[in-house]
Amino acid sequence: MRDWVDYMHIAKMNGKWLIVSFMGDETSQRGEKLMRLPDVEIGASANVVTVHGEGRVPKRLMEMGLVPGVKIRVVKSAPFGDPIEIRLRGYSLALRLNEAEAIEVAV
Repeated sequence: MRDWVDYMHIAKMNGKWLIVSFMGDETSQRGEKLMRLPDVEIGASANVVTVHGEGRVPKRLMEMGLVPGVKIRVVKSAPFGDPIEIRLRGYSLALRLNEAEAIEVAV
């Protein structure tokens, strides 16, 4: 179990890319438990805290609406946990397990 977590997310604001990072423990400022998306139970809702990683995949996930603060619900997963279906912003999205591991949520 990690004692400290580094948070970093990239957001585009006014045509410029911003990198926001800070350190904290494994609970959010509102006392919610932080975990990776695959650890969220089926049917449960969570809020996205950050999308980890670099390259095209995290950027594309954020372009599809997986940005910090958005509420998601885990709908179902395949028998071996790959892929995972989530619901956000009025649409369903299927994620590979390795993509879902990069998403940290607060429950």
